[in-house]
Amino acid sequence: MEIIRKYFGQAPADVMERLEALGGLYEEWNAQINVISRKDMENFFTNHVLHSLAIARLISFQPNTRILDVGTGGGFPGIPLAIFFPQCQFTLVDSIGKKIKVVNEVASSLQLTNVTGVHERAEKVKGQFDFVVSRAVTALPAFVPWVKGKIAQQQRHSIPNGILYLKGGDFEQELTPLDLQYNLYPISEWFEEPFFETKKVVHLYPAKK
Repeated sequence: MEIIRKYFGQAPADVMERLEALGGLYEEWNAQINVISRKDMENFFTNHVLHSLAIARLISFQPNTRILDVGTGGGFPGIPLAIFFPQCQFTLVDSIGKKIKVVNEVASSLQLTNVTGVHERAEKVKGQFDFVVSRAVTALPAFVPWVKGKIAQQQRHSIPNGILYLKGGDFEQELTPLDLQYNLYPISEWFEEPFFETKKVVHLYPAKK
């Protein structure tokens, strides 16, 4: 949790308390339903919580923003972001039911009334969202069609509505075939730990007509 205080120590006390509580909750649930590798649990706050909060370094979501987390797994990046932005509405979707069970149980334990876990394929989720977030669930050319038509047109933020995708490594070739504009934000410019050296937030959004 020290790593979270290092970068987000100015956050409200109730936010920090909930973020800290994630450690024990995921230790408990991960022993029953494997949503995070055992090796990764040693670096839980860096590799999962802080990585998720890289999005909060790029954008401060306005109250009532609607965010869809696709392929959330055990709740990343959606759960840390929902803690950080309690006035926003988060829909966390995954096609694996036991993972959504963990999401809903963690949200219930922390009384996160702004989180809805949905056991469904992303393509079948109804509604419009200001932003879609995700953490490297598949190659971008496969991912983008899953959320086609789900981005709301009304703009309320400093960056255009679209996809905020956490991804590492060399993936520039994945961006070429997409009919979208994009910006890449190296997470290493915000967080100095070695884990983030090749990690980026990819912001994808429709080209202006």
